[in-house]
Amino acid sequence: MASTRTTFTLDDQLAERARQLDINISAAARDGVEAAVRAALINADRAAYQRNPERPDPFWSNAEAWNAP
Repeated sequence: MASTRTTFTLDDQLAERARQLDINISAAARDGVEAAVRAALINADRAAYQRNPERPDPFWSNAEAWNAP
């Protein structure tokens, strides 16, 4: 997987605390961005469904099952 270098700003005290706790800041940031993207996609899907909810389709009520006798 290709990577892109990026820069972000972090509070000095938080950065120091992360270093003290041996937290890999890059990995934590990557995980956080991945979670944020996943949440944004879920929210976008939910909003799209709410704008265009599924509706009953009479065709399926009358359709025959493929393996029906």
